[in-house]
Amino acid sequence: MKQLNGSYNLNVKKNPFSSILVKFVICFLLLGLAYRLYSSSYVQFSPVEVTTETTTINGDDDVGPQSLPPPVISGLPPVSTIDPPPEAVDVNKNTTSQAAGKCNLFVGDWIPDSTGPYYSNSTCSLIEGHQNCMKNGRPDTGYIYWRWNPRDCDLPKFNAKRFLDFVRNKSLAFIGDSIMRNHAQSLVCTLSQVEEAVEVYHDKQYKSKRWSFPAHNFTLSVIWSPFLAKATIFEDDNGMSTDIIQLHLDELDAVWTQQYNNFDYLVTAGGKWFLKATVYYENNTIVGCHNCQRENITEVGFYYAYGKVINSTLKFITSSKHRVYAFLRTTTPDHFENGEWHNGGYCNRTKPFKEGEVDMNPIDEMLRKVELEEFEMASTIGSQNGITLKLFDTSYLSLLRPDGHPGAYRHFQPFAGKDRNVKVQNDCLHWCLPGPIDSWNDLMLNVLLNS
Repeated sequence: MKQLNGSYNLNVKKNPFSSILVKFVICFLLLGLAYRLYSSSYVQFSPVEVTTETTTINGDDDVGPQSLPPPVISGLPPVSTIDPPPEAVDVNKNTTSQAAGKCNLFVGDWIPDSTGPYYSNSTCSLIEGHQNCMKNGRPDTGYIYWRWNPRDCDLPKFNAKRFLDFVRNKSLAFIGDSIMRNHAQSLVCTLSQVEEAVEVYHDKQYKSKRWSFPAHNFTLSVIWSPFLAKATIFEDDNGMSTDIIQLHLDELDAVWTQQYNNFDYLVTAGGKWFLKATVYYENNTIVGCHNCQRENITEVGFYYAYGKVINSTLKFITSSKHRVYAFLRTTTPDHFENGEWHNGGYCNRTKPFKEGEVDMNPIDEMLRKVELEEFEMASTIGSQNGITLKLFDTSYLSLLRPDGHPGAYRHFQPFAGKDRNVKVQNDCLHWCLPGPIDSWNDLMLNVLLNS
């Protein structure tokens, strides 16, 4: 698969023998079941006592069909071999449906949900134009009727009143790029169904904002810092550059570090900006670049820079005297097919992928690898210093939702007066609101309540 500007097209699996294999397995299982029933027909079963508590069989808390190993998803290890970082994705959950009292909230599948979203474009006026898919004329609505279903446990739907009560007299900040702003707007829209958010601040470009929920004395901020480090960016809102980005790997972005002591909770992440052509500085001296194509600068690649910045960010958080509750969110895959955002790539699927139908592309695998490695080290330091650091591992569940992006409907009525076959710029990275990203709030509340 050809590499285009540091990213890859969606890698969808195609296996012509899969249906034959499934039929063979089903036949084999049916024969085995028939033999088991026949051979056990003379055995008298003892009564089974059913309770509402977690069931333990023969002293083993792992209840359920465990005989077959979970399938391998390319880009992720088998579920049984995942070694969750300390205090990360293994979350104690107070539900009666959990097999062992614990589960990995971030491994599962998307299931139909007829109840639909918490809000719509008519009940939330805060949705950014590029993500307002309903208002912009997206004709299908099936993408809003799914919810994330973790394997082996029950994830309750988001309860806005419970969340607001939990964060009363507190402050929460989302720090990162436009995906972080996408998530913040999802949460603001959801909470506004209980108490209307009041916008109390925005910067000149409306990229950083702050909302207040006066009745709960709660503030929610989004701080636009796409590199988390000091950067000079020569780019307009449509992604068109006039010069190469200059990134200082040894200096974090003051736009968030100077506000850090104001926050009780924060969510932060790196992301796709590190794939852009960039010159790297340390001690105000050029140390290399990524895709800069300049003869006098060494190509060191984005992997080096990403590790440096994520390391510095987590070190700042875990060594600070100000104790926050922090989430590190993992990378968000895009779903461009047959091109990228600038050369005809599109995303027109209308249903989620099922497990095993799609691979995570190599670039996203590399980004996530850095995040997991740096989190592993930082969480140990954080726990020693009394800092709570959680891994918010949304990469896999996001990979399964190619249907949740604005696509062509990042603009209002993109095909009005045009041939529907005409090529228009698609957004296959950000999420429609309402849309799949709303499930991230379900996960966040669950982690907070069970800490």
